[in-house]
Amino acid sequence: MSDVIRLLPDSVANQIAAGEVIQRPASVIKELVENAVDAGASSVKIILRDGGKNLIQVIDDGCGMSDTDARMAFEHHATSKIKQATDLFDLHTMGFRGEALSSIAAVAQIDLRTMRRGDTIGTHLQIAASKFESQEADACPAGTNLSVKNLFFNFPARRKFLKKDSVELTHIVHEFERLALVNPDKEFLLVHNDVTLHQLLPGSLKQRVVDLFGKSLDRQLIPVSTETSLVKITGFVSHPENARKRNPLQYFFANGRNMRHPYFHKAVLSCYEELIPSDHQPNYFLKFEVDASTIDVNIHPTKSEIKFENEAPIWQILVAAIKESLGKFNAVPAIDFDSTDSIDIPVFNPSASAGFTTIPDDNDYNPFAPQSNRNTAPSKTEPRHSGLKASRFNSRSDSFSDWEKLYEGFQNADIPDIDLNIPSDLASTSATGYESVLLNKTHDDLFIPSSITTQPLLPESEPTEAPGLLQLRNKYLIVPSRNGLMIIDRHRAHVKVLYEKYAASTANAVMESQQSLFPETLTLSASQSITLDSMLDDVKKLGFDLSFLGDNVWSINALPAVAAKLNPGDTLMKMIDDVAQGTATPGSTLHHRVLLSMAHAAAVQPGQILSEAEAESLLSDFFSLPDPAYTPDGLPTFFTLDSAEIAKRLS
Repeated sequence: MSDVIRLLPDSVANQIAAGEVIQRPASVIKELVENAVDAGASSVKIILRDGGKNLIQVIDDGCGMSDTDARMAFEHHATSKIKQATDLFDLHTMGFRGEALSSIAAVAQIDLRTMRRGDTIGTHLQIAASKFESQEADACPAGTNLSVKNLFFNFPARRKFLKKDSVELTHIVHEFERLALVNPDKEFLLVHNDVTLHQLLPGSLKQRVVDLFGKSLDRQLIPVSTETSLVKITGFVSHPENARKRNPLQYFFANGRNMRHPYFHKAVLSCYEELIPSDHQPNYFLKFEVDASTIDVNIHPTKSEIKFENEAPIWQILVAAIKESLGKFNAVPAIDFDSTDSIDIPVFNPSASAGFTTIPDDNDYNPFAPQSNRNTAPSKTEPRHSGLKASRFNSRSDSFSDWEKLYEGFQNADIPDIDLNIPSDLASTSATGYESVLLNKTHDDLFIPSSITTQPLLPESEPTEAPGLLQLRNKYLIVPSRNGLMIIDRHRAHVKVLYEKYAASTANAVMESQQSLFPETLTLSASQSITLDSMLDDVKKLGFDLSFLGDNVWSINALPAVAAKLNPGDTLMKMIDDVAQGTATPGSTLHHRVLLSMAHAAAVQPGQILSEAEAESLLSDFFSLPDPAYTPDGLPTFFTLDSAEIAKRLS
């Protein structure tokens, strides 16, 4: 039998590596911008076309490359960042694998112009699908100008699986934000289809945060700073009152590299445990500076995961630094020493003589007198202070002394006939005979059936005719069923009801809108504005009327009539976040996601107080649905605790 193991050709190896390193256009931008940073660039320009599918151009003013280096840079595992294995334990650059440029060249068409500082002539290089096409001298400015055209042109299936331009652009903007935050001292420009999305000038980290996410963050951030022998931590955290329920801004940086670190994330959340609701999270932008030999970034090709040698001590330092900043800037509840309403305790004077307290006596008070003669007693709401004068109560008794005069003249007045709709069997019965008649009435005769009408949709879990509704922790509804008890999630049940209502309203026509008297403006980030623009047609069909005012600011001119009581800004923000994060079920349409998001925003929230009538109305609508068991996104709405299980627990 012949040998079966053989080496893969370089072209095949490059294509395999490219699938791991280059996943979408955002991956290309990450690798090229990091190369520009390693080259010492002070200005980086990113020009995109069609969400990065047809063109990604990165221009920098870095050190540039010679003609030989330009050719060698696209070879597999060719790099200037490290020379030997020991260099991996002391990395000071973003790249080190030598895989990025070769992987990009394997799945795209490359056009490179570069020149070193001090040279008079540069190099123009062209590569397509790892095949060298041409290289010639070129007059170009110092630095590097690299264009990536027709990404995945030689992988039709891979290109087909790329998302819409707006979705890919959203991923690019998110990656751009991370790169811009970790390099606030550099100038960045992001242009898509000749439209400038971001133009950032060099500055501090706080200024970079404000430029990227809005001026509202300027007053929300608390500085964090500490330095020890193990780590130096700087950055910002948000005030507890500015914590977000959705889409929090959370960024970690280690030695100039963006990272994800669940362990340190929990450390930050632990500092806010008693300060924010459990379903909210704070914003944070924190930089870690440690000895390069104590971290390992060679875990994943994306280099976004970092392993720290001293994680436990850094956890404690991080928690202490954040808590110190929260306390220093009065972000934690303080003890209230206000004594405005406190009891006035006199100062002890040994020379003063003790006196006796004089309590006025009411000699006319008779506890056995009729109620009409006892109106001088203070009401329950009036304080029983010894300083109150008796005249205060006597004046009240005088005001009520002649109340019977109000009814003078009514004894002989004509009273019109009024139809009281008294049942015939009671109308002919004397007062003393009512009891015997009532005793003969059945339960159904005496009581009006519940307003909750249920159809036999759930034979095993259908509520009884008189549910005896109970609300638990303002989150669940508990009603008796034929088999025991039915526990219903209020929020999920309401989401199901509203979703079906909205879906029926938009089935055949555009949902009716209600114009706003004073249109509300909504300021978004660049990525959020892109997402909203991509879902604009579906949003308008739902009854929203939006207009773009420029600089990522939108005007909300109208709302759906069925959701007119909602906060329009919060509703749209949740819809944008849900669509951007893809929290809907696989294969669902954008229209479905928008409807579901709007239902979640309008539904009753956990902790919200509902009156008994509101809760009964919700149950009535819920059980009138053809399929109430699950929400549109597949979550159960209720479960039944059967009588056998209850008896078992109590045995």
